[in-house]
Amino acid sequence: MFDYSKCAIINLQIKIQTQMNSIFVEISALLAIAVAISFVVRLLKQPLIVAYIIAGIVCGPFVLNLLHGGGEMYDSFAEFGVVLLLFIIGLNLNFTRLKSIGKVSFITGIGQVVFTGVVGTVILLAAKFHLVSAAYLAVAITFSSTIIIMKLLTDKHDSDTIYGRYTIGLMLVQDIIALTLIVALGVLKQAHAANASIIIIVLLKFIMAAAILSFVSKYILPKVLDKIADSSELLFLFALAWCFGAASFLYLLGFSLEIGAVMAGVALSASPYQLEIGSRVKPLRDFFLIVFFIVLGSELGIASIGAVIAPAFALSVFILIGNPVILYFLFRAFRFTRRNSFLAGLTAAQVSEFGFVLLYAGRQFGHLQGEEVAIFTGVAIITIFASSYLITYNERIYRFLLPFFRLFGPDKHRQIERMPKHYEAWIVGYHRIGVKVAETLSLRSARFAVVDFDPKAVAQLRRAKIPFYFGDVADIEFLECLTIAQTKTIVMTIPAVDDQINLIQFARRRNKKVLIICNAYHREDAETLYAEGADFVMMPHFLGGQWISKVLSNRRFNKKSLAEMRREQADLICG
Repeated sequence: MFDYSKCAIINLQIKIQTQMNSIFVEISALLAIAVAISFVVRLLKQPLIVAYIIAGIVCGPFVLNLLHGGGEMYDSFAEFGVVLLLFIIGLNLNFTRLKSIGKVSFITGIGQVVFTGVVGTVILLAAKFHLVSAAYLAVAITFSSTIIIMKLLTDKHDSDTIYGRYTIGLMLVQDIIALTLIVALGVLKQAHAANASIIIIVLLKFIMAAAILSFVSKYILPKVLDKIADSSELLFLFALAWCFGAASFLYLLGFSLEIGAVMAGVALSASPYQLEIGSRVKPLRDFFLIVFFIVLGSELGIASIGAVIAPAFALSVFILIGNPVILYFLFRAFRFTRRNSFLAGLTAAQVSEFGFVLLYAGRQFGHLQGEEVAIFTGVAIITIFASSYLITYNERIYRFLLPFFRLFGPDKHRQIERMPKHYEAWIVGYHRIGVKVAETLSLRSARFAVVDFDPKAVAQLRRAKIPFYFGDVADIEFLECLTIAQTKTIVMTIPAVDDQINLIQFARRRNKKVLIICNAYHREDAETLYAEGADFVMMPHFLGGQWISKVLSNRRFNKKSLAEMRREQADLICG
């Protein structure tokens, strides 16, 4: 007898397999196109976000139409990208930095957001936009891109200048405002009825969730992280589980996934493992964000360009001119020099990935139905492209405009650039040799920091109150978070030759003068390290052999002298 149910299951399996194969081919094609466009964009010295958006336009329905196979899956990928982006932003929220730059960044940040939001709304209302659409789009363009600004400032070595520090502070204020808006939207989504009791319940649920996450982050997470941090794979897996778990917890309470992602990141922001967690999660975030921006770019099809080009161009001109002007006057009000005020304003003349997130949330909540995302995509392409050159050549632009500034007389304000807080030396590996090196540097009152990937070493460093960073020097993302290449001396006591080579290459590309001392147990390894650029390679067994040879050659070598050396050795071991 023919089994129809079994036949139906087989047909379903074949259909699913065919669909999965189709999606796999689609994603392969998307990535191939993104890579090809990225090469061109990179030659133009542009951020790769531009390439992803252009790739989305090319892959969209009005050019190659490659996104028809897995609409829901692409939306899920985009959601993953947003969640991981917000998780890492929460992870990097540095309230200590914000406190150190005082009220200047706070007031300039608030002032710029209010000015851009209000004027942007007026421009869009004049262009016959609906009030809700105009407000969403105007708020979306108020935020500048933290990722792009941080990268370009770092490339120019300007992140520790006066204008660099306060621009980064400004970005932090903008991030906090954006996160607050996203949280507020999530709360409003749940409390959709204009009922005071419902709003109170929503707020109580949010406070309860925040209290639970705060308790877990303070009393449970540190103990768990100390146990698992010695395994990079387990640390990565735990970070993802924590991020998605916290986001799902808030989602089950009725809030958005974005709120949970931010709170999950903030919960880990004070952890000594924060840098390592961030560096491990970033590659996965980048993959999902690539898909996110490709999907967004696909919404700016050739057919829709006619409808969005005018408002996108008008908003782009407003951002490229309005943001620098308002920030210039705000910083001048705080007695900043013309140069620092101009450079800070010019740096913020682009839109942020947060604008995409805000519009994405607005569309999910049912507030937006029109061309807002397409318009913002056009604004992003124009402003990010233009501002990359503005930031790269900001000093030349200022010197070009200097005769105009001098028409207003001499600059009455003066500021002294603070020297960057770099360490004189870095020790990589805080066991055996590293401990003794740290003791010697402490006796010399040298400013130094330690990098280690062992939770036990971290505990010792914490007790000794020695500045330290938990992370793996094999990870370039982690190294880029440090100022290790700008130091005078790097002492590596770790045994892994490949890890030492990675750090040598990283440091040498950025600082030819840094003194690098390495560690090796075999002659071949020492020769390899010297070939890579090490200034000196310690060989513990060789040094030990030399030392015992000198002891044996001493005429007073006897039981008494050995007993004395044994006591000295015990004192050294016991510390």
